[in-house]
Amino acid sequence: MATTAKTVAVEDVNVTFEDQQKINKFARSTSRMTELKDEIEAKKKSLQNLEDASDDIMMMDDDALLIPYQIGDVFISHTQDETQEMLEAAKVWMIERFLIVLYLVTIYS
Repeated sequence: MATTAKTVAVEDVNVTFEDQQKINKFARSTSRMTELKDEIEAKKKSLQNLEDASDDIMMMDDDALLIPYQIGDVFISHTQDETQEMLEAAKVWMIERFLIVLYLVTIYS
């Protein structure tokens, strides 16, 4: 089968300033939504990691064992109870940030 190529004349399209502003606003909004969706996925993953760490610590048998907990670039050893409390605080903080991002998504939708 032979295909025939059609040549289409490209015409100059006049776009008004107002139309261009609407196009730009739509592009910024779409870009922001994509960023927010990526941020939601990252926060979900971080929250899951915190929950997994909390579950692993609960399964530990030795209460006297010190557990390294990362604060910034440094690991500090804490007891199992202290580490569990720190993980719970981190989960609450992450959930708050997650809800803020979800709220922003509803604003931009």
